Amino acid sequence: MYQLEFIVNDKHIDFQGIMDGLYYPFYMEDCRHRYVKDVLGIDIVEYAKSGFNLVLVEYNFKFKLPLKKNDKLNVTCKLIAIEGSRSRFGFEQQILCNDKVAAQASFIATCIPASGGRPFIPQEMLTFLENRLDN
Repeated sequence: MYQLEFIVNDKHIDFQGIMDGLYYPFYMEDCRHRYVKDVLGIDIVEYAKSGFNLVLVEYNFKFKLPLKKNDKLNVTCKLIAIEGSRSRFGFEQQILCNDKVAAQASFIATCIPASGGRPFIPQEMLTFLENRLDN
């Protein structure tokens, strides 16, 4: 499984001395974007410039543990198929701290042509899912 290491940014700590809940998805997004580029070979910025937007359509998020200043995080990402869908794909992600799950989420996304048209799954992702390269 793809994994990146982060240190909690001091600016993300709230008045209670824990990470503000809005930043958990921020770390997951950073990991997800790098995963899409490093593993799937899709540069999201270049993809958008060529007229295709990768967008989230929904997500489910569960907080498990509070994170604190200077915590070392391991954020994971895995591409998953959405059963029965020809236009949506998913990502399963976790934030781990000291080998414990601090948060977990599932994200559902699609690709939308900027010029209009039907949402679709990029061929790079279809090929990856068919070959199940990360299992």
